[in-house]
Amino acid sequence: MKKVRIAALTLSGLAIAFVCCRLVLLSCFPRPYLKAVERSGVAQSLVYAVIRAESGYREDAVSRVGAVGLMQVRPSTAEFICGREGIMFENDRLLEGDYNIAIGTRYLLYLFARFENEDTALAAYNAGEGTVRTWLEDERFSSDGISLKVIPYEETAGYVKKIRKFKKIYEILY
Repeated sequence: MKKVRIAALTLSGLAIAFVCCRLVLLSCFPRPYLKAVERSGVAQSLVYAVIRAESGYREDAVSRVGAVGLMQVRPSTAEFICGREGIMFENDRLLEGDYNIAIGTRYLLYLFARFENEDTALAAYNAGEGTVRTWLEDERFSSDGISLKVIPYEETAGYVKKIRKFKKIYEILY
């Protein structure tokens, strides 16, 4: 009887620990602007992974190269995407979460249409489309012209790895 009680206490303790860990993870991996993300046409887990990696969920984030907002979109990239998509470009709105997500996810869709491999498209989101095209043409970095066997920029290689990790966490949590 004593063993049964100990086992029950152990299981209930594990259940409590699991719930606590899950709550902590949910707070570290939130889903702000859910409606905008749902409208995007991009997997929610991927959008949130990009947002977490790019801005840490900060609407007002600005990078050293001038990328802004949740998804760290450069104004020139936003203007290009808006022109392609028939959306009014409003530079001042790039710091608004809904608008930034709309532009950032359309840019991701643009890159997915140009690169067959998700990791390659993510590398292009970070390093630039032209840079990644150059890598794909170089046999040192790509054996098939589609995917990268080596990402020569350490920052971009780490970025792609981080996105994959965050995406997996979002898939598990939600």
